[in-house]
Amino acid sequence: MSSVSPIQIPSRLPLLLTHEGVLLPGSTMRTSVDSARNLQLVRSRLLKGTSLQSTILGVIPNTPDPASDAQDLPPLHRIGTAALAVQVVGSNWPKPHYTLLITGLCRFQIVQVLKEKPYPVAEVEQLDRLEEFPNTCKTREELGELSEQFYKYAVQVIAIRPIRRITHIPGALEDEDEDEDHDDIVMLEKKIRTSSMPEQAHKVCVKEIKRLKKMPQSMPEYALTRNYLELMVELPWNKSTTDRLDIRAARILLDNDHYAMEKLKKRVLEYLAVRQLKNNLKGPILCFVGPPGVGKTSVGRSVAKTLGREFHRIALGGVCDQSDIRGHRRTYVGSMPGRIINGLKTVGVNNPVFLLDEVDKLGKSLQGDPAAALLEVLDPEQNHNFTDHYLNVAFDLSQVLFIATANTTATIPPALLDRMEIIQVPGYTQEEKIEIAHRHLIPKQLEQHGLTPQQIQIPQVTTLDIITRYTREAGVRSLDRKFGAICRAVAVKVAEGQHKEAKLDHSDVAEGEGCKEHILEDAKPESINDATDLALPPEMPILIDFHALKDILGPPMYEMEVSERLSQPGVAIGLAWTPLGGEIMFVEASRMDGEGQLTLTGQLGDVMKESAHLAISWLRSNAKKYHLTNASGNFDLLDNTDIHLHFPAGAVTKDGPSAGVTIVTCLASLFSGRLVRSDVAMTGEITLRGLVLPVGGIKDKVLAAHRAGLKQVIIPQRNEKDLEEIPGNVRQDLSFVTASCLDEVLNAAFDGGFIVKTRPGLLNSKL
Repeated sequence: MSSVSPIQIPSRLPLLLTHEGVLLPGSTMRTSVDSARNLQLVRSRLLKGTSLQSTILGVIPNTPDPASDAQDLPPLHRIGTAALAVQVVGSNWPKPHYTLLITGLCRFQIVQVLKEKPYPVAEVEQLDRLEEFPNTCKTREELGELSEQFYKYAVQVIAIRPIRRITHIPGALEDEDEDEDHDDIVMLEKKIRTSSMPEQAHKVCVKEIKRLKKMPQSMPEYALTRNYLELMVELPWNKSTTDRLDIRAARILLDNDHYAMEKLKKRVLEYLAVRQLKNNLKGPILCFVGPPGVGKTSVGRSVAKTLGREFHRIALGGVCDQSDIRGHRRTYVGSMPGRIINGLKTVGVNNPVFLLDEVDKLGKSLQGDPAAALLEVLDPEQNHNFTDHYLNVAFDLSQVLFIATANTTATIPPALLDRMEIIQVPGYTQEEKIEIAHRHLIPKQLEQHGLTPQQIQIPQVTTLDIITRYTREAGVRSLDRKFGAICRAVAVKVAEGQHKEAKLDHSDVAEGEGCKEHILEDAKPESINDATDLALPPEMPILIDFHALKDILGPPMYEMEVSERLSQPGVAIGLAWTPLGGEIMFVEASRMDGEGQLTLTGQLGDVMKESAHLAISWLRSNAKKYHLTNASGNFDLLDNTDIHLHFPAGAVTKDGPSAGVTIVTCLASLFSGRLVRSDVAMTGEITLRGLVLPVGGIKDKVLAAHRAGLKQVIIPQRNEKDLEEIPGNVRQDLSFVTASCLDEVLNAAFDGGFIVKTRPGLLNSKL
């Protein structure tokens, strides 16, 4: 009987080199195509060919060799499998590649390789001939009929559908890449039906689930659509928590968590009271503005705890892409929802407390302006219909309580600032810091370091020393770190003491009285006391006083140098506001022979430079009135005279109009030769006519003067209303002078007032 094969393959086959296993005749396998030769084969034979023979390949198993040259054809196995390409799926990301579904037909042997580029082609010899199988004639006839039927079906499939589309061959095996996924899709469809999402969102999900059922799992869009639907069913469309509306309990909780901050706590209680009267009240949009370390972030967490709501923090510092807020469109690879929608998914309710931290440090780039994207989020008239680019359906944010934090409002865009209710959170007074330290900071540090109040005691006088001599800040972060350093040093002493105590106990039990007498006889008297002192553990509790502070924290970082700095004419103390809180600022002036030039140093901004020119112009125009002369006795202050104004701390950029009165006072001291009072600080903008205009940051500036130990503060008269925000104990320690013109400023800044020359021939009188 002649050996006729039931399946006839071409004598020349293109070779597909695969490293994903051996394809056996009759089996089906998916293989990835990403090498240059295999890509050329797919593009030339499968995507352009139309005949059945163009879809038959020779599959050769190949193990890639990293040491071989990619341009050379690797050594080939002599035996391969002829296969029919059933399906081709392609993608261009992250690089061009294809995935083939191939079915093995029969084995072959390579006779010779005819060409290697652009893809290998070989002359082959078919191996699975019928006489090799010990079958009967009937079996051979059935096998021949089966092969003819297979050939007919294959031709029909190729003719009906292009090879690049998904095609199924009758009898192809299904993966177990499919039963489990089908069950997941059924569960996902059930969740969509039972979800409480709005009608519009429900329609979108139903449409997407229908598309998902028709997609092959190998398509990139399949995973994207499935992730989208899973997010949609996980979002809390109508799930919310019930607010705790007990105002008395809320007041107690806020007072226990945070000392001071009366204005902020009052606003939270007002919201609770209105929420108790009106259930559908929209969430307010608050912005806590204050220096670092005053508790803006922690008070947001306390607000959530007071209301019984979930809390989620979104850090906005450095964010420069609007997609972080609004999300990416699903047309992009790797797209995802924005931080707002992702935060709602995380907390699982639609009425959490969202803390938008560092909203004043948003950036801007080619990817858009995130501050502009926040306009929709933080607008009560729009956020009930917020549309994330990824969801592409509206989500209601009106029940979310948004709390933003910032160090300054200067860098917040006006449109965004207009949508928020600003609540100033100024720095703490020394008394408030002492209370905060003993109520919160010290207990927290003791717990973190494993210490107890029976092992360490920090008196309030020691806390005051740390505040005034080792920290100079509006908040309490540095103070907290100092307590941590103290606790670490005490922990070392306690651990050493426990070790010595245990060693002494062991020695007493082991050696007994005889050993002790032997030691006493051999030891010298002076060394006995030293050994006894070293062996005894420290007495408990360890008291932290000034000497212990110096040993642990080193010498004081800040000494009161005000009186020393004002020991000569030409120096005055101003008050400045920074994002870190209020600060005192020295202004120094000197004069020398020259050509009438004014030199300004200390990294000054344009506004402060203009204030300096205003000050010198006003003094020159009023030199006769105040009897101010240059070194040669001339009333023209710049005649043959140069003036140098310096603002110390030259590494810090300074700007703003509030140093105007300080510059005038400093120059008046220089030209009159009189000393400015060393316990006076001042702030205020000036005009060319000598008026004093109001400035901002009065509370922070007054607290800075109080921290520096000053006794009198000169402020503009129109800022008198701001004194109501100053704590009572600070107002008792300071005296305030409200000035409407520079005459009143100079009168208060010098002991005995400032001398004014009234009219020629009359005696000088003081203001």
